[in-house]
Amino acid sequence: MLSYLAGREVAVTGACGTIGQLLVEQLLTEHGVGRLVGIDQNETDLVFLQERFRDHLNAEFSLCDIRDANLLGRATRKIDVLYHAAALKHVSVCERSPMEAVHTNILGVQNIIQVAVDNAIDRLIFTSSDKAVNPTGVLGATKLMGEHLVTAAALDPHHRGQIFLSTRFGNVIGSRGSVVPIFLQQIRTGGPLTLTDPTMTRFIMSPHEAVRLLIESGDVGKPGEVLITKMPAVRMADLAAVMIEKYAPRFGFRSRDISIVTIGARSGEKWHEELMNEEETRRTSERGEYYIVHPALGLGGKAAGSSREGPSPYNSGNVRLLESDQISAVLDEALVLAGSREDRQKS
Repeated sequence: MLSYLAGREVAVTGACGTIGQLLVEQLLTEHGVGRLVGIDQNETDLVFLQERFRDHLNAEFSLCDIRDANLLGRATRKIDVLYHAAALKHVSVCERSPMEAVHTNILGVQNIIQVAVDNAIDRLIFTSSDKAVNPTGVLGATKLMGEHLVTAAALDPHHRGQIFLSTRFGNVIGSRGSVVPIFLQQIRTGGPLTLTDPTMTRFIMSPHEAVRLLIESGDVGKPGEVLITKMPAVRMADLAAVMIEKYAPRFGFRSRDISIVTIGARSGEKWHEELMNEEETRRTSERGEYYIVHPALGLGGKAAGSSREGPSPYNSGNVRLLESDQISAVLDEALVLAGSREDRQKS
């Protein structure tokens, strides 16, 4: 139990997403929060979430779009800690509808910041993404802008007592932005699995581990910092092979019957995911399970820097790659979680 959460009033935006649901669960069952408000704009999933936690009398759920600043302000009154996990997360959707991404991932973040200031929320933790590093598309650009908005607000001298920070992590396996549900559906129908390129690598982390680190980042981080979780990575060809071997028999197929087709990289897709670029390494330090990117500008308007030489640029091509049995273990946790979510929605 973390001291900054015990007995406090906490809100989670995007409460119906993979990360949001686990955040709600861990905050209610492991951290002794005084009250929890789950916020989402998905009416049906919000009903399922409310039913799931009906025995937690300190939990309430609010239908609210983060684009609506007035409604968001009312939903977060008396809140002490705010986790912002709501976002548009799919690369292709954001590329086809860039202004929708701007409205949610940039203007929505500004709304979150404004209500945090107006409601004197003590701590704001923004969930960012590897896509924000050297962005090649709309999703990454909007997430990067979200980080900058949070950092700028954190360094505003008029409310410097509040702690606003960002947490940046890579692929959470099995989440709605992950390739795993797509691969699973392709296996279910007999294949083929469509692989952009077998040599591509991606960071990988189980949902429970990602949420644990997200919650702890609110205790570890200081105003304006971007906390980067240290993650292992996986080669996409290895992930596809493990999934075929593991799940083809469950759908009545032999693993050798499921083929893999290389379709080529999509527009803006990177060969290796990045969690920290070269410029950031010059103002980065380490703190436990995190790299800490310090703000480029301090409160005095001067360029910030680290007191030590930072690590090398951090991408999925230069970190430890998981072995097949380790990939299998992460898949087990992620798909158990996804299966339980489907069962609740069918019941």
